[in-house]
Amino acid sequence: MIGTPEVIIISSVVVLLFGASALPKFARSVGKARKEFEIGMKEAKDIKNDAEAEKTPE
Repeated sequence: MIGTPEVIIISSVVVLLFGASALPKFARSVGKARKEFEIGMKEAKDIKNDAEAEKTPE
């Protein structure tokens, strides 16, 4: 688990590397990527459930 000191150090490094003006764009892109990942995981779970439903004889 990441603690407070680690978050502060990582945030400081990101600010130094990219600058404060780039942080909102970076956060937005991380949010979009997370949302797309969650959608993909849901679709994969649905496909798996459909495949298992087809295997199960009724």
